[in-house]
Amino acid sequence: MAQICKLCTRGPVRSATRSHSNIQSKKWSSINLQPRRVLGTRVLICTNCWKTVTKLAKEIV
Repeated sequence: MAQICKLCTRGPVRSATRSHSNIQSKKWSSINLQPRRVLGTRVLICTNCWKTVTKLAKEIV
């Protein structure tokens, strides 16, 4: 299963860690995906999108 948000299509990002001696080690940084119900369908969305969806839902009500 791909680690991609269904709303904003963000995915994992390639980054680097640096040791004390400044040696670079490559790594992947995943986004924080959560299973949520959006319009009656269970989807994996990132927490940033979920925060926006709940904010917009409060403004409508």
